[in-house]
Amino acid sequence: MASKIPNAIFSNGNSIPMIGLGTWNSPPGVVAQAVKDAIDIGYRHIDCAHVYQNEHEVGDGIAAKIQDGTIKREDVFVTSKLWNTFHRPDLVEGALKVTLKNLKLAYLDLYLIHWPVAYKEGDDLFPMGPDGKTFIFSDADYVDTWKEMEKLVDAGLVKNIGLSNFNSKQIQRVLDVARIKPVCNQIESHAYLHQAKLTAFCAEKGLIVTAYSPLGSPARPWVKKDDIVLLHDPELKKIADKHGKEPAQILIRYQIQLGHVVIPKSVTKSRIASNFDVFGFELDADDMKQLGALERNERICPEFGAFGHPHHPFEKEE
Repeated sequence: MASKIPNAIFSNGNSIPMIGLGTWNSPPGVVAQAVKDAIDIGYRHIDCAHVYQNEHEVGDGIAAKIQDGTIKREDVFVTSKLWNTFHRPDLVEGALKVTLKNLKLAYLDLYLIHWPVAYKEGDDLFPMGPDGKTFIFSDADYVDTWKEMEKLVDAGLVKNIGLSNFNSKQIQRVLDVARIKPVCNQIESHAYLHQAKLTAFCAEKGLIVTAYSPLGSPARPWVKKDDIVLLHDPELKKIADKHGKEPAQILIRYQIQLGHVVIPKSVTKSRIASNFDVFGFELDADDMKQLGALERNERICPEFGAFGHPHHPFEKEE
């Protein structure tokens, strides 16, 4: 099954499976099993981050499947992300080493700068200011952070480096100083938020887009009762019924046909399996047009707590 997953090819010639298991907001105690289930089902790409605070469990899941012979280390593509409190150049390598230790790995396939905004250095991942709404910022600049990311490649600790939640101007600033170019930009992307200008810019500059929250993150911690639920959209339901598929499968297939790598998150074995079952059908031109027309500019992860930061990627969108 795993051999049937198409790959996206990075600008450096390395490849990444087009579907992966997301682990954001996956509760402790169930992540290791979700990772084991995903690998058994055929996933060969796991998306992690230090700030999710579950990398040790992800590592347990990967280690178990290597130990039982299901996979070798080189069979699985593992991504992690440098958190905002570790942007200061002297902290970058240490942050990666914590992630590697938690994941029980000698190297990462992909390491991303999680956000362009830097927060106050220290043990608190979300250092909150006195107003209780805005984080305390650091003046570390991500272009300096990038130079340290490049050194991780030199040291053989990571194979590829990239960005996450960067806007086009910020990507260009990195490209202007990069000795090793970013291979991707991981961004929120779903039928209610296409970020079409940004994805076009990424394509023009040779960055693969990885889509997070492709299902609209219905279980996000800050969801409100009256928020619109993408999975319940009547137009989406019509397309799903037409293909005899679940709405979630349509949304995942949509990202793949847009040329995006996609990382749906679930800890339920049946959903992990159905999210993966997206290669036996194709959306036609009408389906793609209808899904494109659902655009609402509805951003699920605005990072409100970083508003006011000079490097906030979305506060002053064009």
